Amino acid sequence: MAGIAFNLCGTGYFLPQKQVSSKSLDRQIGKREGWIEENCGVRERFVCGPESQDELAASAAKAAIAEAGISPSSIDLVIFASAVPKYSIPATAPLIARHLGIPSGSCATLDVNSTCLSFLSGFDVATSMIAAGRYQCVLVVSSEIASRALPWHSDPATAGLFGDGAAAAVLTRPESNEASYVRASRFETHHEGYEACQLASGGTGIDLHREPERFAAGSFFQMNGRELFKLTAGKFPDFVDHLLASANWDRDSVDIVVPHQASPLALAHLVKRCGFPREKVIDIVATHGNQVAASIPTALHFARMKQQMRRGSKVILVGTSAGVSFGGMAIEI
Repeated sequence: MAGIAFNLCGTGYFLPQKQVSSKSLDRQIGKREGWIEENCGVRERFVCGPESQDELAASAAKAAIAEAGISPSSIDLVIFASAVPKYSIPATAPLIARHLGIPSGSCATLDVNSTCLSFLSGFDVATSMIAAGRYQCVLVVSSEIASRALPWHSDPATAGLFGDGAAAAVLTRPESNEASYVRASRFETHHEGYEACQLASGGTGIDLHREPERFAAGSFFQMNGRELFKLTAGKFPDFVDHLLASANWDRDSVDIVVPHQASPLALAHLVKRCGFPREKVIDIVATHGNQVAASIPTALHFARMKQQMRRGSKVILVGTSAGVSFGGMAIEI
């Protein structure tokens, strides 16, 4: 069977020190105890205090590099794959390379942003670059601090879904017969949902000097959950069918499903509508929340550490993102 060969040498994750329960948040926003967990399904999440986004990313990357057993100087491409960067300019990836001690001038860096699918997009870019012979060792790292833009006053049911964190993976060019393979990769966009999920300020869409009040309002995340769910429910099952068909797999042959941890409701929908047994689906959303782009690599790391993923395992990584886009990769480990 054709596929892009690579080695997944190491994964790692890192969480802020502060763990926040939904019950404590209920008290902070004036809701009765149990309201957030009942409405969001998230019991607890990790929230940044003094930690910076690049520090989280570097810590997750160091864990992945340690498991891979390589030196940071071996990395010739760093991909920072997140929805929101540290600054609009410059890109965040060069700062990650500096944190890791990669010698100046010895690697390339780039940022990839497809919101919640950023890690998957970065993974796809990395494996394609390795297959093309452009790079030998690629670090893909996602780091998110969603807690700084949440609409607690206007939409607590959305705000209660999110958590902070970072995760990373080291991918290399295979040097033996024990390679992993990308059997299929698929991305598609349904732009009719473009306005359903936005963090409007910080780009060129709103001029701070001309519209300061609109800029302030746009600094908070906004989501039309009902519209997103309707669009996803109608189209995502077919997307999964096409992904599996491209890999020449059926549902029974899939060993592990590593989905974006959008919400408990979204994962329940994945199980019900897409036909995967619940025990095959990695589900950490109740204890971590939606970590935006860091969700998929964090779930991937948990699957590997729990030894649910072994040599020969057939794994699909799937998710949705603002825009609205669907993404998926079928990987044979």
